[in-house]
Amino acid sequence: MILSHILLVVALFGGAVGSDPAQTDPGGTLRVTVLDPSGGLIPNAMVIVTGQDGAIRTVARAATTSAAGTAAFESLVPGRYSVRAAFDAFQSTTVKDVRVVSGENHQQVTLQLKGVAEALTVERDKQSAALDPRGEVFSAMLTPEQIATLPDDPEEMEEALTLMAPPGAVLRIDGFIGGGLPPKAQIRSIRVPRMDMMAAQNHGGLNGALSIDITTGPAPGGFRGSTNIALRDDVLNARSPFTKVKGDESLRQYGVSLNGPIRPDTSSYSLNVNSATDYTTTNLLAATPDGKVTDAVRRPSDRYSVTLRLDTAVNTRHMLKFSYSRNASDRRNLGVGGLNLASTAYRQNRTDNTLRLSENGPIGRRLFTESRLQVRWADTMSSSLTEAPTIRVNGAFTSGGAQQAGGDHRVEVEAATDLDYVRGLHTWRGGVLLEGGRYRSDLSSNYLGTYTFARLADYLTGKPATYSRRIGDPNVSYTNLQAGLYLQDDWRVRKSTMLSVGLRYEVQTLIADQRNVSPRVSITWVPSKSGRTTFRGGVGYFTDWLGISTYEQTLRVDGFKLREVNVPFPSYPNPGTSGTTSATNRYLLSDGLTLPESLSASAGVERQITTFLRVSAAYTYRLGTHGLRGRNLNAPVNGVRPNRAFANIVGVVNDAQQHVHQVNVSANVAALNWKRTTAVVAYTFIRSESNGAGAFALPASGDDLSTEWGPTQPRHRLRGSLNMTPFKGVTLSLNVRQQSGSPYNITTGRDSNSDGVFNDRPAGVSRNSAWTAGQWDIGGRLNCAIGVGGKSGIAGRNTRHQINVYVSGTNLTNHHNYIGYSGVVTSQFFGQATNVLNPRKIELGVRFGF
Repeated sequence: MILSHILLVVALFGGAVGSDPAQTDPGGTLRVTVLDPSGGLIPNAMVIVTGQDGAIRTVARAATTSAAGTAAFESLVPGRYSVRAAFDAFQSTTVKDVRVVSGENHQQVTLQLKGVAEALTVERDKQSAALDPRGEVFSAMLTPEQIATLPDDPEEMEEALTLMAPPGAVLRIDGFIGGGLPPKAQIRSIRVPRMDMMAAQNHGGLNGALSIDITTGPAPGGFRGSTNIALRDDVLNARSPFTKVKGDESLRQYGVSLNGPIRPDTSSYSLNVNSATDYTTTNLLAATPDGKVTDAVRRPSDRYSVTLRLDTAVNTRHMLKFSYSRNASDRRNLGVGGLNLASTAYRQNRTDNTLRLSENGPIGRRLFTESRLQVRWADTMSSSLTEAPTIRVNGAFTSGGAQQAGGDHRVEVEAATDLDYVRGLHTWRGGVLLEGGRYRSDLSSNYLGTYTFARLADYLTGKPATYSRRIGDPNVSYTNLQAGLYLQDDWRVRKSTMLSVGLRYEVQTLIADQRNVSPRVSITWVPSKSGRTTFRGGVGYFTDWLGISTYEQTLRVDGFKLREVNVPFPSYPNPGTSGTTSATNRYLLSDGLTLPESLSASAGVERQITTFLRVSAAYTYRLGTHGLRGRNLNAPVNGVRPNRAFANIVGVVNDAQQHVHQVNVSANVAALNWKRTTAVVAYTFIRSESNGAGAFALPASGDDLSTEWGPTQPRHRLRGSLNMTPFKGVTLSLNVRQQSGSPYNITTGRDSNSDGVFNDRPAGVSRNSAWTAGQWDIGGRLNCAIGVGGKSGIAGRNTRHQINVYVSGTNLTNHHNYIGYSGVVTSQFFGQATNVLNPRKIELGVRFGF
């Protein structure tokens, strides 16, 4: 089925593909994109390309960048060139040894503000250039070839990018955090972090301040567009080891992209429409009274997205970007898999609208400003497949209804302004961030009640350990506002040394805490004039926001408007009035609650070994304090509640801690002169321990946190990627992921202290003391570009139209990465996996560009 679709598309365009062996080499096209310090595109910049080799040494051509920030130079003789870019209020920059080969070539140039930039110019002083916080020392800019090899599906692309970055890195699109990834055709640059930075402009909790920065923009040139189709069937996919037959899977994804100038060299537009219908499968592995269940369950989904983007030059110095995107999805059979039987499925519909407006550019010679505004409004609705009480047998199975109904509506606003000011040896940066939202929800859960059995034998005899149910009005509405102010000075103390000192202040309206001052300091040292080695170290405080879901829980289940009834040892199947109490649970924020904090210290070194090999190593220590966890303010004493009007009164308190030791080592290869090869290998060691498991998580016994320390994530992670063009018009990418086992908790399956929470551990067993098996997989993508129009055939040299046929796959070796380990001692699956992460999937696709 898939191959027939592919062959049909190729046949439709195949007649237009030609190759003239007698035709001379038309040369190469070099597209130069000019960026400002924030990564924004600069229109009307002057670009001069000059030959460096032999006969082309005298070649010098000039052009100005379009509204897309790109200047194109066609029919260049293959060889080495120097590229010089200049724009008013910025220091001109020259990049040498830019290799041009036949076909498409790309080069990016980032301009710095005048003043400090005079010491950062590549052609003048490599030692000072290595001090640039936005340079290659602290982050890696993906090449256009690497971007092209990323998956077309936004969700898969996001997963691939997070694997390239250190753990905890978040996506930031045109300065905005949150929202879906844009279509790949809109992405102009991607910057992946390498070393932890203590910049005061960064908000961050225990994950630090790492971000994957993505800059979007219209495609260069005149009117252009593309259509694409991606297909996947279960024929080429692999079977889960937990099922007897292969799951039924399919993907049909279609897209159209159009972009072009509105007014040449001033404004442009782009429109992207994508639609996908697919269904994947998940497996069941449960123990029921009728025996073991190992069925495969289909998970269908439909989704579409529309993105409209307008870019215009306000004047010769400032760029204005506007974009609107709408994403919608309809997912079915969620919540099923592992121990959860098919009856527990629910459906979720979601629409997400995002409106973005940003402006940036220089003011005078020393000031650069960047401002952005984002408005998001989203709706989510859920409904259960089966309306029935839930039956949960610890470590065996869960059946009955999902008890998911209603949804939520939210409107969120983000506004920010950043200013860069250069004066002598100082670069000052300051700014303000305002984030807020209005939230309304009527999401209902557990409204028909849940019976929990300690083990399968108790279920067979009809003896549940507890019965819980939520009764009352689930409607809640609230607002949230959070703000951050910062100021930082990057001071070039010496030609080889930069000292950065910053201060950040943050506040949030959901809690009364107003004392959130975060000082930060870092130093960068480049010992040699070659600029090949860079040392960097720093220390700083960070605060994190109180999650709105935590606040919403305290509003919804307050013990009055909505009651969470908890009945120990009820009758079955009608709970009746038996049990010691039918009092309600209550959740609240404790008095004096503060924002979570962390102290972070880091040190790192970066070394340019050769012109194509760069290595780095960094160590980071984080001490998390004031972490959120639950305290039972009404725990049973000798089986009796102090306040008999309530069951558990869970107060969110601020005394949890976390210790993190992290080492990152990476090597980057950029041998673009040899088959356009780039490669990245990165290893991360993390030793992370905490004594809290979340805002409402209660300690297993009493309130002694000393017994709650345990690991929180895998110790070892290895990531690797290879991108190359082995033949003209053919690109190949491979990626490897490996990690050691993840920790999970061991529980008895019983509620020995009668608090209604089944987190009791065996005597002498610490939290998260068990470890899963490790994981590894290999993915890849092979793309063949065919020029359409009769000039050059393969590789599409200087052709206006192009067909790209690709095949991509995840977990190509179908290695079984097991997940869903059971830690319940009474379960027949104790210590075993109940699911598998990613059986092999193969996808075929075609894109026609014009």
